[in-house]
Amino acid sequence: LSDLYYNKNNPLKIKIKGENYKSDSFYNYSITIIDIKENNTKLEIIQSLAKWKRHALNKYNSKGIYTDMNAIRPNEELDNIHSLYVDQWDWEKVISNEDRNIDYLKFIVNKIYKDLKETSLALLDKYNNLNINLPDNITFIKSEDLVNLYPLLNNKEREYEITKKYGAVFIMNIGNKLSDGNVFDTRASDYDDWKYNGDLLVFYDVLDIALELSSMGIRVNKDSLLSQLKEKNEEFKIDMPYHQDIINDRLPLTIGGGIGQSRMCMFMLNKAHIGEVQVSFWSNEDINLFKENNIHLL
Repeated sequence: LSDLYYNKNNPLKIKIKGENYKSDSFYNYSITIIDIKENNTKLEIIQSLAKWKRHALNKYNSKGIYTDMNAIRPNEELDNIHSLYVDQWDWEKVISNEDRNIDYLKFIVNKIYKDLKETSLALLDKYNNLNINLPDNITFIKSEDLVNLYPLLNNKEREYEITKKYGAVFIMNIGNKLSDGNVFDTRASDYDDWKYNGDLLVFYDVLDIALELSSMGIRVNKDSLLSQLKEKNEEFKIDMPYHQDIINDRLPLTIGGGIGQSRMCMFMLNKAHIGEVQVSFWSNEDINLFKENNIHLL
């Protein structure tokens, strides 16, 4: 991440815990508010850094930033790959207006995938008991093309089939309604530009699933923000400080995303449950059930 997204002459590494910074909720997850007695201050514990990073690049006059982001998502439905505790490398990079295109998005995705592939090879070289199957190259496909390829399947089934076929895919253009009238997956109206975003998935034999390791995109500019707010009937947000900063060109144009740390670890280490590589909350029923199958949750 340092090499890919950083101004090497001005490195900036921060771990975010909280900030007296106004942020929207993330997928309807409430933001934790802490009341500080001194000066009657309220601090927000941000559970998503998507907006914060863009402000940070402006504040620190930096070309790039990455963070060791930790968050709590209390409404998450827990299973083998979903936890209440979220840990990911959150990154953001300043780009030019000329970089706001599909080719540049693919350029960044290929760099990230190259690092994933090289990491897998390093692990396989050291631990010959691991089974990590990543193709040499990642396949790019638009969400609308998946509708045409698999018209009788739902979106999760389409993800599964295309990822199983190619081993590693980047599904692009997520957020707009497709020709079948559905949205491929939910996306906020004010983070990514839906024309230039996507999810990176790998096929995971251990669970026989398409496993999302990363989501990223070129961020909204004024035009795409206004268009997407209208599409989602969220034009009431226009007067919020963050949105006004974009509309009035006070924030840099950026590309950014997140790479799931625990998901990457469970994939690379052939684990059947995310609780084998991170400490979180699991019900006693789940703990005992997995223990019976020789899967020990941390």
